[in-house]
Amino acid sequence: MPRMCRLLLAPLILAAASSSWAQSLQEIYEAARTYDAAYLAARAQAESAQHRTAQSYALRRPNVSGTGSLTRSETDPPASLTNPSGDRFGVTTTALAVNGRQPLFNRGNAATISQAERSLEVALADLQTAEQELVVRSAQTYFDVLVAQDTLAAAQASKKAIGEQLASAKRNFEVGTATITDTREAQARFDLATATEIAADNDLRTKRIALDQLVGRDSVTPKPLAVPVTLPSLVPAVVDDWVGQAQAGHPAVRKADLGLAIAQLETEKARAGHLPTVDAVASIGANRLNGGSVPGTTTAASLGVQLNVPIFSGFSVQNRIKETLSLEERSRNDLDAARRGVAQATRVAYFGYQSGQAQVKALEAAESSSKLALEATQLGYRVGVRVNLDVLNAQTQLFTTQRDLSKARYDVLLGGLRLRQAAGTLQAADINAVNTLLAK
Repeated sequence: MPRMCRLLLAPLILAAASSSWAQSLQEIYEAARTYDAAYLAARAQAESAQHRTAQSYALRRPNVSGTGSLTRSETDPPASLTNPSGDRFGVTTTALAVNGRQPLFNRGNAATISQAERSLEVALADLQTAEQELVVRSAQTYFDVLVAQDTLAAAQASKKAIGEQLASAKRNFEVGTATITDTREAQARFDLATATEIAADNDLRTKRIALDQLVGRDSVTPKPLAVPVTLPSLVPAVVDDWVGQAQAGHPAVRKADLGLAIAQLETEKARAGHLPTVDAVASIGANRLNGGSVPGTTTAASLGVQLNVPIFSGFSVQNRIKETLSLEERSRNDLDAARRGVAQATRVAYFGYQSGQAQVKALEAAESSSKLALEATQLGYRVGVRVNLDVLNAQTQLFTTQRDLSKARYDVLLGGLRLRQAAGTLQAADINAVNTLLAK
């Protein structure tokens, strides 16, 4: 290739290489954290909760306001001894004042501030839930592409093997050592394998689109599992340990617990309707009078303590207390439901993970057995003790087992992340354990 052509094609070659560069699960997750709309919305919601909490602190801080007015009064009096001509006169009054109030005792405001602080913790729990969901969604989308790739590869290998068997059946029919039935059976299997390959190829395209949409990039290529595949063991190995972790720190349990605390503070705030409030008040002002009989400027200042005592409000406070007590009981039941739900979900995820591991071991044994069975069937077909249909069935069984084994391995890795999510302990660092199993 001439030197000029190589220079012109170099950027295109580098762009193609970078677009098809295999990426790890950690890289996919980091890209999703900066692009996924659902996660970014949850993060923005948590940030807004911080400012909402800061707003509540104004209830215990001084409140200062300024007022001003300018008034012009015109008087047209009748004639009198003091004003025999009845001349009109006007008065201009200018007033400026600064008023301040500092709460000294207000139980309702104190409860409102505590509620805002716990609402911030609720928002952080929601953000943690969103982060865990993003980890699982990233892994799910990542493994979906790998499963689709392995499924397509198995379909193509099956089609190739069936094509070779079809060609062999045709040759044997031509030389008279086989019947037309073998050829038709192989042709039917080949056509079915072609349809399976088309469906697998379309499914891979769909899964790639989902992965590209998650990270906002095109032609994302995930790394496959390193060979030989060694799945990690489950730690801790006892289901009760996982349930205990879930009860202690799951975001859903923590959110429900905070909801109960907020409901209790609402009851405290309702009871504060019977309590007095104490404020320190201060004001300073000046009035300037232009015109009139005594023009000039007058200043005044005051400082004091204001006590407000509720006496009777039509039983609204009593009924509000009863309402908040009922809502408090509802929050307490919501907390119990959250704990039970988390415990159940954790147990289901734990036993699902264990079942997945057992299934992987069974499929690995089935793969070895299917390979031996296919070799024996092919040998029997060559010596005439097996028919063509037996070979086709053995081939289909092998490739189906390999496809199921590949999917089962990815399901176990995803199940480990889902188990940690169910227990509320899933973190972004858990992706590193999966990354070590991927090809370098």
